[in-house]
Amino acid sequence: MIALLRVFAVAVFAIVMFVFGCGYCLLSPRNPKHVFTFGRLFAKMSRIFGIKLDLRLPEDAYKRGQHIYIANHQNNWDMFTVSSAVTPKVVTVGKKSLAWLPLFGQLYWLTGNILIDRANRTKAKGTIDQVVDSMNNSDVSVWMFPEGTRSRGRGLLPFKTGAFHAAIGAGLPIIPIVCSSTGDIKLNRWDNGHVIVEMLPPVSIEGYAKENVRELAKVCREQMKTKLEALDSEVALLNQKQAIKS
Repeated sequence: MIALLRVFAVAVFAIVMFVFGCGYCLLSPRNPKHVFTFGRLFAKMSRIFGIKLDLRLPEDAYKRGQHIYIANHQNNWDMFTVSSAVTPKVVTVGKKSLAWLPLFGQLYWLTGNILIDRANRTKAKGTIDQVVDSMNNSDVSVWMFPEGTRSRGRGLLPFKTGAFHAAIGAGLPIIPIVCSSTGDIKLNRWDNGHVIVEMLPPVSIEGYAKENVRELAKVCREQMKTKLEALDSEVALLNQKQAIKS
C-alpha cells in the first residue's frame, strides 16, 4: 500500500514538474540556473520516500567559482538524494539516452544539462572538448559521474577519465561529492532511515597533465571510496540508534 501511494505521488510530481517545469524553462531555455532550481525540488521528494536526508556543504559552497564536480552514481534514488548538492551555475553531463525518458528526459535537456554519446568514443571526446570550451567562455561549472553508469550496490566502480580530462583541459579544480549507499531503500518501507550527502574539499589539478590523468582519477576515487565507507558506517550507527529509540 505504501509503495502504491509513493508511486502515485511520484507520478503526480512528474506530471506537474513536466508541465510547469518545461513551461518555466521555455521562458529561458537551457539556462544553467534551472539545474539548481530543479535539483532542490527533486531533493525535497526524498521526504516522501521516508528518507532523512543530511546534506553537508561547506559555508562557501554557493559562492565558489568554476569547478568540475564529480559524484558517485548508484541508482534512480540519486535524483532525490545527490541532486540536493547541486550548486548555482552547475550543469550535469549525462548519457544521450536520457533525452528519451518520458517527462524527465525533456526536462533534463531544457534545464541546460549536457548529453553525450558514451557509446561513440569519438563523439564523447568531442563533447568533452566542447565542455572545456564552454567553461572557458563562461562561468558555468560542470557535474559528472565518473563511474559512467549506476553502481547498483557494487560499491564505487572504476572511474572513466572524461571528467578528469575536462578538469585538466579547463584548468579547474575538482570537487568530489559522496552520497552514502542507497541500495537498501524500499518503496514499501515507511521509514528508510538516513542518507548523507557530503561535499569534499577541492582537489587541485596542479602538476597533472593529460599523460597522467589516470593518476588524478585514482586520487579522487580513493578519497571518495574512503568517505563512502565512513558515511556508510555513520548511517548504520544512526539507523541503529533510531531503531533502539523506536
